[in-house]
Amino acid sequence: MNWEQLLSLKRFGDTNKRIRKEQDETRLGFEVDYDRVIFSSEFRSLQDKTQVIPLSKIDFVHTRLTHSLEVSVVGRSIGRRVGQKLLEKHPHLQTVHGYQANDFGAIVAAAALAHDIGNPPFGHSGEKAIGEFFKTGEGAQYKNQLTAKEYQDLCDFEGNANGFKILTESRDGREGGLRLSYATLGAFMKYPKESLPKKPSNHIADKKYGFFQSETDAFTDVAHELGLIQRSDTDISFSRHPLAFLVEAADDICYTIIDFEDGINLGLIQEEFALEYLINLVRGRIKTENYYALSNKEDRVSYLRALAIGTLIDEAVTIFMDNETAILNGTFQTALLDKSKYEAQINDIIKISVDNIYKSEEVVDKEIAGYEIIKHLLSVYTKAVNNSHTNQASNYDKLILNRLPKTIKLDEDSLYKRLLSVCNYVSLLSDSNAILNYNKIKGMHF
Repeated sequence: MNWEQLLSLKRFGDTNKRIRKEQDETRLGFEVDYDRVIFSSEFRSLQDKTQVIPLSKIDFVHTRLTHSLEVSVVGRSIGRRVGQKLLEKHPHLQTVHGYQANDFGAIVAAAALAHDIGNPPFGHSGEKAIGEFFKTGEGAQYKNQLTAKEYQDLCDFEGNANGFKILTESRDGREGGLRLSYATLGAFMKYPKESLPKKPSNHIADKKYGFFQSETDAFTDVAHELGLIQRSDTDISFSRHPLAFLVEAADDICYTIIDFEDGINLGLIQEEFALEYLINLVRGRIKTENYYALSNKEDRVSYLRALAIGTLIDEAVTIFMDNETAILNGTFQTALLDKSKYEAQINDIIKISVDNIYKSEEVVDKEIAGYEIIKHLLSVYTKAVNNSHTNQASNYDKLILNRLPKTIKLDEDSLYKRLLSVCNYVSLLSDSNAILNYNKIKGMHF
């Protein structure tokens, strides 16, 4: 792969090539990507979607929206730092093509901002609830009417693939979705493969999948424009865009450190115990006089959190630059922080978070409720949509259909696209809206 292609400013529908040197510096194309994501209705719904603690009423606990904003900020810093070093190493990118260090930051920031845009309500349990509806629930009846890859898309419903759908799917008056630059779309695609074969290797790009069968053409168009390396002769699988490693690193840094911070502030992790783990990560950076001058828990945790994020940003930049050649060749096989000298400390923090936060009673109870809510919504909506398609809709079905948006195309001949459309609609509901819809259907809201 080469950076000239990887930094493509092309957007869906472009007929002429966009040249970096011809860009308006006051509103650069990569920065437009950020604006388009942040003003989208899909992004706004993240303000009421679970990050770790579902439906928390406490102000300082993160939602998907605050998490995405923080990942974007960290991603921008990593991207700018890497961009500066890449331009020193490949000066022609600046002198001949006009790229600047901030371009890399803008691409990573926009992709990071959008990285959770496709996630359903109720956190990762929302993805699992959709998948299990088709794998072991009522949706299993459709298996024999779908191709293996279509069925796998539904059984392993994936927020990353749903995000790519949101960013690229055309609809009336919005051709090409948000029309982001291909560079940003490439950086967004952490898992540039289809749902089958499932985990064909231990390569980080094979951990999950990144697009539904309905977006195959859009995905391959982006991959070819960017010059991503094809990794399979039989199935659609490509190497990652190098900047996707930076988006992933930003996400890893934020959920490792900030989820941990939430757990401390909520009292799920004892402060003295937790601070020891953070101090182990940032021991070389602490200014003891500053630290001991802080009089309350939140300030002490905040201070250590800032140092920890700074430490891991430095790590991500160093690891990326040390492995740039392998990354461009598609042979770098792990997440950046898996190569970190702080891997043991990171794993210790994650283990405590899993035991004390992700498995806490509050989180588990809300995830259980989320499973029931999503299962029931999918049951009612898929029946109504499919009964309508076969002209067998009951009066109840017709009432339900009146509540569904026009984006669900009832006249779509493809069963797969009808089912995926319903899943996409449910995935876009905020936690509160999902509960509200459930209560209305159950007759518990008037």
